[in-house]
Amino acid sequence: MTRALIVIDMQRGFDDLAFWGPTTNPDCEANVAALIERWGREGEPIVIVRHDSPKEGSPLHPSAPGNALVTAVAAVEPDVLVSKSVNSAFYGDPHLQTWLEERGIRDLVICGIQTNMCVETTARMAGNLGYDVTVPLDATRTFDLTGEVAGVGTVSRTAAELMADTALVLQQGGFARIVRTEDLL
Repeated sequence: MTRALIVIDMQRGFDDLAFWGPTTNPDCEANVAALIERWGREGEPIVIVRHDSPKEGSPLHPSAPGNALVTAVAAVEPDVLVSKSVNSAFYGDPHLQTWLEERGIRDLVICGIQTNMCVETTARMAGNLGYDVTVPLDATRTFDLTGEVAGVGTVSRTAAELMADTALVLQQGGFARIVRTEDLL
């Protein structure tokens, strides 16, 4: 096999909208489940990535119930489970790049949460490392974001705007191809 599905941070903690704020793309989990089913049926490698936040009080902290994977992902026996505490799946345990290289895997399909954070960071890094990267945008989701930016002031983006921005940057920057889940099924 030269292609793997990388499922990033599909964890119950992201259902806590009081913590994360408004979200978009309610079909994300169903689309991720469809990709998992397809990869499993074809016997292609599935990599599950879990964010283990070092911050006490985070819904993704290992001691929090939100650290658990959502049902569709928890039901999978992955080829490898990568635990990380930063945005890129390439900085986790076990080391993702080593695992991929040992198996000759060069094509990656990356999905999960958050579109503009861990999915985008992993896709950018994979592209820079020479992998052929595909992101089914409708198998990702994120949350509205507001913050102070030096020299700009307060900036706000909706989840939908952030997803569109990520798709544009990944595709036009040459990091990844953006597709729909149905294109991969």
